Amino acid sequence: MIDSILFNLMLVGVLGIFSQWAAWRFRLPAIVVMSIAGLLAGPFLGIINPQEEFGDLFKPIISMAVAIILFEGSLNLDFREVKGLGRPVFRIVTIGAFLAWILGSLGAHYVAGLSWAVAFVIGGLFIVTGPTVILPMLRQAKLKPRPAAILKWEGIIVDPFGALLAVFAFEFILFFTSEKGAANTLLMFFLASFFAVVLGWLCGKGVGWVFERGHVPEFLKSPVVFVVVLACFTISDQITHETGLLAVTAMGMTLANMHISSIADMRHFKENISVLLISTIFVMLTASLSLDTLIEIFNWRIIGFVLLMLFIVRPLSIFLSTIGTDLSWKEKTLVGWIAPRGIVALTVSSYFASVLLDTGFEDAAVLTSVTFALVFGTVVVHGFSIGWLAKKLDLAINERPGVLIIGGSSFSTELAKTLKELKTPVMIADSSWKRLFSARKAGVPFFRGEILSEQTEYHMDLTPYEYLLATTEVDSYNALVCTTFIPSIGRTNLFQLSLKGKRSDDIEDLVHTLGGRILFQEDATWDELNKRIERGDIIRKTNITEKYSFEEYLHEREENTILLFVMKPSGKIEFFSPDGPGKAEAGDVVVSLTQPYKEMNKIQEKLVEQREKPLKKEKENKTKHK
Repeated sequence: MIDSILFNLMLVGVLGIFSQWAAWRFRLPAIVVMSIAGLLAGPFLGIINPQEEFGDLFKPIISMAVAIILFEGSLNLDFREVKGLGRPVFRIVTIGAFLAWILGSLGAHYVAGLSWAVAFVIGGLFIVTGPTVILPMLRQAKLKPRPAAILKWEGIIVDPFGALLAVFAFEFILFFTSEKGAANTLLMFFLASFFAVVLGWLCGKGVGWVFERGHVPEFLKSPVVFVVVLACFTISDQITHETGLLAVTAMGMTLANMHISSIADMRHFKENISVLLISTIFVMLTASLSLDTLIEIFNWRIIGFVLLMLFIVRPLSIFLSTIGTDLSWKEKTLVGWIAPRGIVALTVSSYFASVLLDTGFEDAAVLTSVTFALVFGTVVVHGFSIGWLAKKLDLAINERPGVLIIGGSSFSTELAKTLKELKTPVMIADSSWKRLFSARKAGVPFFRGEILSEQTEYHMDLTPYEYLLATTEVDSYNALVCTTFIPSIGRTNLFQLSLKGKRSDDIEDLVHTLGGRILFQEDATWDELNKRIERGDIIRKTNITEKYSFEEYLHEREENTILLFVMKPSGKIEFFSPDGPGKAEAGDVVVSLTQPYKEMNKIQEKLVEQREKPLKKEKENKTKHK
């Protein structure tokens, strides 16, 4: 172990972010990778022990992380969006959550051997399904819109309230187990809770008000949100412990339902800071575990409790709470199986373990082991089974990465038809029915609506689409669309048509910082592509084989051919772009826009054959008569 706080901070950050990258690169559950990284660096190799190294700073850092993560979840609680999800989600987040609390608490007492007090606290916390892990799972598994929406919103809605339920359970336990038994203790807690809600509401309203009226410049908005969240949490928690969680949740919900224009900026802030916090905090928590704690995980009571939560508590709570809804048995089965616990469960349970121990509940010492066993078990089992189960239940969409085309036109319709023929999920989105006419006529999937509207993601499932092509005739709009989707799709898979006008040095610099990659080639503008389609050019598919190489194809192709993309056997698409030299190998399909020379030659041959056929027949008749 290296005795340096600076080195430990650096190592924790590096391990956390590297784990996130490795999880993205190899399509693994991020918390699994972070857990392994933390365990290797901590109890196994003994390189770091953050709890010892950071000393008094350890708990404040954990508390800060919990506050930010709860704020992140509550910032997504827009009541307009929740109302549109129907009865199943409402039932799951109310009746289902209550059943999960009761059943989980019974399991914690009778199976894990915890006292009733500790069991009901931890049972309330374990109703959370962890949006920090469920959302990456949904992106990886590519579920159909309905089950994906249910799992997504359950995670977002229940996540903040799981910690709050644990807080209320803890206060009730203190009230009933207190030797004094004074009612004013519980009354003070409810007053403090009411104060926390008011404080959170005031902080949310205040931040929204100053943002909307321009009293805070753009470059200070994210720091202001960060500081106010911490201030809201700290002030409330100093007055009465544990109410800080309620305060930041109220603040996030208030901001989410003010519908201010800066909400997107705050979401970018919380996404960025949460990724950093989740990565570092999870590594800190796992690296601080002792070998005794890890060995304790293999206690038959803890293993039995985890199995009970996996196979009985979660499925039973979902099936009972969704009786009388329109969910199919397949959807109930999938939703009833998937419930990964994440960073909130582990961080908050660590907090409650120390509080309960200080209060005199000695069995709370095993809370960290129980929670880590449940978190690690659910993330591993659900992370690696969600895709398989979704396919078996026919609740997964096409595995092939889809293409979202922004802008209806003759060219985009022909491109979408070709992608559809290649069995690739494709969608054309435009706000105009007129521009979507050719797509509707051709039977191509389309979406009428403004892709930049914040409501679009709740009316259109973006999960199937890994590539976005901005193909409208307005260059600035194409750049805006690509810039907007950089956080969710990534710059590598974002493309826009080449600019119409001649570029100056200033424009060249702008293209590198805003928008997406140039699609196809520099002269493939909107006008050029659509003009060629309207004059009769076609999109041709050419198979590359061992005998017919890509180099031969390039040598033989027509001079004015525009190379569009390469389709790999796996379904992966590589769009041609000036900044990325495209190359095809044997087994690939090269798709290009070209003049129909081959087709015209075949038509010409048929016409000649039809003209010569009567003459040939007449000649044969003359020869026969002779």
